[in-house]
Amino acid sequence: MDRRQFMSRSAVAAAVSAWIQKGAHAAPSLASEEIPGLIPSSAAPGAIPESEIKAARFPDGFIWGAATASYQVEGAWNADGKGESIWDRFTHTPGKVRGGVTGDVACDQYHRYPQDIALAKSLNLKSYRFSISWPRIQPTGIGAPNMKGVDHYSRFVDALLEAGIRPWCTMYHWDLPQALEDKGGWPNRDLAGCFADYAGILAKHLGDRITVWAPFNMPWAIAFMGYAAGQFPPCRTSFPDFLKAAHTLALAQGEAHRSVKAASSKATVGSAYEMAPAYPKTSSEADRAAAERYHAMNNVFFLEAAMKGRYPHAFVGEPPLEIMGFKPGDEKILYAPLDWVGFHFYTRRIVSDASHAHSVGGNFSGTEIESDSGGARDPYTQITATMPTEGPLTDSGMELWPRGIYDLVTRISKDYNHPIIEITESGGGYLDEPLIKENGRVPDLRRIQWYRQVLAELARAIAEGARVRAYHAWTLLDNFQWAEGYTERYGLIYTDFRSQERFIKDSGYWLSRVATSNKLDV
Repeated sequence: MDRRQFMSRSAVAAAVSAWIQKGAHAAPSLASEEIPGLIPSSAAPGAIPESEIKAARFPDGFIWGAATASYQVEGAWNADGKGESIWDRFTHTPGKVRGGVTGDVACDQYHRYPQDIALAKSLNLKSYRFSISWPRIQPTGIGAPNMKGVDHYSRFVDALLEAGIRPWCTMYHWDLPQALEDKGGWPNRDLAGCFADYAGILAKHLGDRITVWAPFNMPWAIAFMGYAAGQFPPCRTSFPDFLKAAHTLALAQGEAHRSVKAASSKATVGSAYEMAPAYPKTSSEADRAAAERYHAMNNVFFLEAAMKGRYPHAFVGEPPLEIMGFKPGDEKILYAPLDWVGFHFYTRRIVSDASHAHSVGGNFSGTEIESDSGGARDPYTQITATMPTEGPLTDSGMELWPRGIYDLVTRISKDYNHPIIEITESGGGYLDEPLIKENGRVPDLRRIQWYRQVLAELARAIAEGARVRAYHAWTLLDNFQWAEGYTERYGLIYTDFRSQERFIKDSGYWLSRVATSNKLDV
């Protein structure tokens, strides 16, 4: 055993011991028949029959995991040589985040990761999707690596492996070095090369142990929310900048793919795309075409670029390649076939055509959804997208529509020749709190129901031949939820952000049993 293995083993063992000594309690049985009112009426819109949930099975070897993101959990925002990120700048600007909070501390996982890995192990999770903070590795986004940052993630990966958990690395989950934004940000094509260099550094130092890599989390959201809608840093509202950023990100995806493969013979490279199934508002040909444009732009824009070296038919008329900054030969840069396809699932969209609307652009609600402005979401796809409220809503305001994951998985399987699929994020936001009189138990029964419904539909897709190998719950523990601050909770584990205590929720115990049995009726 080398020193690195010894340190990680000791840290995890100590964390488990401390957690047990604090009085961790066994969760009560949560079989559905023991929870009055948990299962909605069969008449509830979108509900899956209880008989199908009880019959659902996942294959042997199916991988159950959880996902997190560096800025949302790490804290230590300026520790050990880390540079400033665009999210540091954003949250430190008054009025940007609900409640005026920041991610300066968040869950303090930078210092408490042994405890969190021990908790993940106790829940029988076998995969942990985490992201690396680019400014921890390169404080200004270029140049030699900051070895204190590299060493932190090296210890983190060793701790995961020692716990029997697969380290699953997202190279970029939104925290761009501020110095690169000062040079123009993602609309600046030069960032593709910077990102490829960064990816190569990660693979060189960690590629002997990490075999599962994704360049970006939700690249469409990086471009749109940051440069078109202006809701996320750097808060620009320019559609040309959005298109340029999207093209740079697609180029960077391909370049990073090659950098990682060149540095690590063990590497497999996939994705972590956001996807929401799009259903036409009416049966009209125009609305059906609009739903297809939504799917092309929001769901598979970057997937198509990687798999086929081209962009899908997302636009009304000819694609605005000149505005995007497309150059001869870019097809070869884009083309980097993925070893597996990863995407998130939360909810669905209803899409209608807006190509004949009198106005175009602008009243955004904080997502890509447009708020009844009477015009198109953008002048290029010319659609209007809404999130319906027919099904039950989470406390975060998202509709539960389980059928959506089945439709997504089966479509991606069909359209891309049945690739290996990983669900990279999926979960429901509910605000249940610990019960002091029950030793901190968190009875988040609605979240359990969310998972039971959605996972039953995922099991159906697998039974019909979809090659899904993993599901990552969002998220391991309650964390900093971007512009919503600490007002939303998605975790399997409750985080007390003042004391940094962790309490496993009933949903965490439930998913632990699912991970052991590969069935939902537990």
